[in-house]
Amino acid sequence: MAKSIVGVDIGSATIRAVEVQDASRPKPTIVRFAEVPVPEGATRQGEVVEPNTVAGAIRQLWSIGRFRSKDVVLGMGNQRVLSRDLTVPRASLAQIRESLPFQVQDMLPVPVGDAILDFYPTSEGIGDGGPTVSGLLIAAVKDAVLANVRAVQAAGLNPVGVDLIPFALARVLAPADQRGTVAIVECGGNTTTVVVVTNGVPKFVRIIPTGGDDVTRLLAGRLGIEEPAAEAVKRHLGMDLSAARTSDDALAVAVVRETAGELMASLRNTISYFVNTHADEPVDAVLLAGAGAALPGFAEALQESTRLPVRHGAPFASVSLAKSVRVEDLHAHGPSIAVAWSLAAGGKAA
Repeated sequence: MAKSIVGVDIGSATIRAVEVQDASRPKPTIVRFAEVPVPEGATRQGEVVEPNTVAGAIRQLWSIGRFRSKDVVLGMGNQRVLSRDLTVPRASLAQIRESLPFQVQDMLPVPVGDAILDFYPTSEGIGDGGPTVSGLLIAAVKDAVLANVRAVQAAGLNPVGVDLIPFALARVLAPADQRGTVAIVECGGNTTTVVVVTNGVPKFVRIIPTGGDDVTRLLAGRLGIEEPAAEAVKRHLGMDLSAARTSDDALAVAVVRETAGELMASLRNTISYFVNTHADEPVDAVLLAGAGAALPGFAEALQESTRLPVRHGAPFASVSLAKSVRVEDLHAHGPSIAVAWSLAAGGKAA
């Protein structure tokens, strides 16, 4: 039997996992997936703060999901990860990576010794000093990465990789054979990620510290209800004023629109910044991902704000399903497990 690998997405309220066979083939096979809630306070914006508690939840996840592989790929994509444009003298990728600590200290909010650095080349050119390589500097706070790694190790699993969530999503939503430039917007609980991809190559990444949980909290406070009830109201009404039947409904929609409107402005400004700095790569469309993007009226509002075509991405377009996975279950859970699937799809079993 072919080896399988599991993508693990540790969120603020839920841990999700997707097991994939033949991850390196053009059409991998999803063999199982599952999710479990995270005890309150055990994680913070996707970062593990109580390793033993999270390890216990992961063991429960493996039991419920009946996962057979212990090889896992973890994702990072919160405010403890940053991406910056960087141009360096042309050299081998190994040499560029080795030189990063000496070149990027002024670009980091933490000492270079406290960060894990990587470089993702996107193009070559000629500068004043000769040939250059341009790309994305990726820097993650070391303690944040290690906390997540230690939690899965404590659960008895083998972390074979840590991937940047925007890059993982780009692989399944805008593969290399797709021409043109698209902006992928992934709406999570605490963060919203934007990755702009041209001809399958990620060119720009921004992580906005606003997500669906912010809308839920404000809604709960304004309406004087508990957060679970506010979450249900948010998912039912969203930004769609036509769905409001009472004055309370209208108030709820107004609150959602207020908070989501701030996010819309950030997304519009982010995409505009890319367009203004990459004049030869105009954005053709926006692809939505993540459970937060299913908010009623969100896609329509974003299309109006950005004046770009907005559609929901199809992360499972190039996937096979094992006989044990029902298509209707994948459709029902697709928005929430897309990140875990994308992590597994780019992974390599040990």
